Amino acid sequence: MIGIFGGTFDPIHFGHLRPAFEVYQALGLDELRLIPLNQAVHRAQPQASGEVRLRMLAAALAGQAGLVVDRRELDRAGPSRTLDTLLSLRAELGEQRPLCLLVGGDAFEHFADWHQPEQILRLAHLVVMRRPEAAAPSDPRVLAMLAERQTTESAALHQAPAGAICYQDVTQLAISATAIRASLARGQSPRYLLPDAVLEIIHLTGLYT
Repeated sequence: MIGIFGGTFDPIHFGHLRPAFEVYQALGLDELRLIPLNQAVHRAQPQASGEVRLRMLAAALAGQAGLVVDRRELDRAGPSRTLDTLLSLRAELGEQRPLCLLVGGDAFEHFADWHQPEQILRLAHLVVMRRPEAAAPSDPRVLAMLAERQTTESAALHQAPAGAICYQDVTQLAISATAIRASLARGQSPRYLLPDAVLEIIHLTGLYT
């Protein structure tokens, strides 16, 4: 079973890495692919170039088996849509291998507004990373999807290629890439919020200053 975790990763930090790693372990994933987007659809465009964000991701994941960088969105022109990425992965991996798309609780609240959400669920399971005390979504369309598709058994994800929604409680660290960039712009150090290897690349390239 393959996990997919996308984002700007501008820069990658422990608030991304720890929840993703917990899901990787909890679900027994064969591999978790971190996919930096090229052109954002629902958020501000990344400040760092795709190649530099790719370097930071590779540095952050160095030495950790099972967590890998996937550059397919950087190599594809136009907006980075989840549906296109899943179609590309299905063409590579086939129709039967289970795929798990990792999303945060905030993103899941707006999942019904994504581009073709039902088609996304035909291509992958949805794994919602949340704090144990997090509130349920309020969008009635999302609640209807949950009523139809939610499973509380992670083993069920291994038994079908796509279609289920599963909550996974994780340690969500209150770290934001926006705050890290602002700290660097003020001449302050964000050390201990992100891997030292990533911070070294930021300093060498003069990013965010």
